[in-house]
Amino acid sequence: MELFHLRRIKIADITLSNRNAVENGNLYVNEAELRAMLLEDRHLKDVRIEVARPGESVRIVPVKDILEPRSRLNDDEESFIGTITDANYQAGTGTSIVMDGVCVVTSGNMVNFQEGLIDMSGPGAEFNLFSKKCNLVLVMEPAEGITKPEHERAVRLAGVRAARYIGDIGRGVKEFKEVTYPVYTLEERLEKFAKLPKVVYVCQAIAEGLLHDNYFYGVNAQGCLPMLCNPTELMDGAVVSGNCAAPCHKHTTYHHQNNPLIEDLLDEDGKTINLMGIIVAPVKTAFAEKERIARQILKTAQMLGATAAIVSEDGGGNPEADLMMAARYFEKVGIRTVLVTDEYAGSDGASAGLADITPEADAVITNGNGNQRVILPPMDRVIGVIDAVDYITGGHVGSFRPDGSIDMEIAGIMGSTNELGIENLKTVAI
Repeated sequence: MELFHLRRIKIADITLSNRNAVENGNLYVNEAELRAMLLEDRHLKDVRIEVARPGESVRIVPVKDILEPRSRLNDDEESFIGTITDANYQAGTGTSIVMDGVCVVTSGNMVNFQEGLIDMSGPGAEFNLFSKKCNLVLVMEPAEGITKPEHERAVRLAGVRAARYIGDIGRGVKEFKEVTYPVYTLEERLEKFAKLPKVVYVCQAIAEGLLHDNYFYGVNAQGCLPMLCNPTELMDGAVVSGNCAAPCHKHTTYHHQNNPLIEDLLDEDGKTINLMGIIVAPVKTAFAEKERIARQILKTAQMLGATAAIVSEDGGGNPEADLMMAARYFEKVGIRTVLVTDEYAGSDGASAGLADITPEADAVITNGNGNQRVILPPMDRVIGVIDAVDYITGGHVGSFRPDGSIDMEIAGIMGSTNELGIENLKTVAI
């Protein structure tokens, strides 16, 4: 058995400075050094760094990805393995430093229309946890003439580099809280928890192309079959989001790092269940690929002896075919299955919420309706490009009103109906 330690350093505020330090809960970030490092990428023309704090009258738009700053305690280990480092390392063991209370937010000129919004105060702030974080926002201007895939890659890697840079500041900090997770081998699990029901968790990760992609250890998931992981690997940056799906329900990198389903399953592991593993399942567009992935998921679950499964969706619409296919395959061989999703049920909630259903899906948890409408009041400061509001998912031409308020669906608010259950919304049948 190995161990994985999450060393959480609590941060209450961020100050842009000429040095790097953590003092009395305040994170000091060397702005010039961080900016210079990011601009080493020739695909970026400029990077502006701003800070948004909880309760401030600040709106961040458009938002591409959100990451929690993390690094490794030891020099001979790496974080975000395969993405910005050599792939010859193993995630999910050893000690990772977490700058708890901080997010790196990537913003700037739009990569794709499915990017989102964060309000730090007002009614919009109630829809996601990021309004409660100290956000270090990277407002990036792409170099002229680059392609959209090059733009997406530059923004994605800048976010990861910044997250690791800030995580490194936590090395040597003496005040922290550490949580330790055992990392069992299969043999140890079968011996130690032989009498407990065997459970697998299938976590979808979109891999549809057209900038709807996630990365497994730095590899575009379009080229991957399902990946069997220890739960701690996802906590340790094994999956990085490059996903331009709808903001309300796409998994950002932060969501993969802090997946509440994994945390809850680990709380029960060895007590009421035997958590046999996490299956990260790419979601592709073609039906034949969906069948291929579903069969591989089923095979893996059966090899592990699973009697129960949780399957969570990433995105919406097309991935619901994969979600239902997994339920159908699992239930037909006696693997009891719970699905976790959200809905697009129309602004009045009267429309069909999912693009696909199956009779075997008889235990479904939903995390809200992305079509719910909301009026967001004006903010004193906008970080990013406010015109994007009229084009992002959830918005429309005229969403940004003359008085500075916004009329939109919560589909445009980052993580508002997150399909891992990290927020507080639900849908009630009436």
